[in-house]
Amino acid sequence: MRDKTQTNSDGAGERLIRAGAIVFFLGAVATMVTVAPLLLGTEVLPSYMYGLSMLMGVGFLLAAAGVLRSVTEGRRRARAAVEALQER
Repeated sequence: MRDKTQTNSDGAGERLIRAGAIVFFLGAVATMVTVAPLLLGTEVLPSYMYGLSMLMGVGFLLAAAGVLRSVTEGRRRARAAVEALQER
């Protein structure tokens, strides 16, 4: 049985994983920018920069949700394939 999914189409959860990776990366950059003044002994950045550091956690949760969605879709396809084989 040939899979009808196009090679250039996104599977379930792939967009969430990509978005999560981007948000995580932005949060990592914000964390480095926020921690650098503390290590260098310069003036501390405003409080909202510490809030931007929380993007790492948000990105991780987005990516994890994408992985779970992908796993769920894979299980659904596997069950459908098993049921199709059992009907033969």
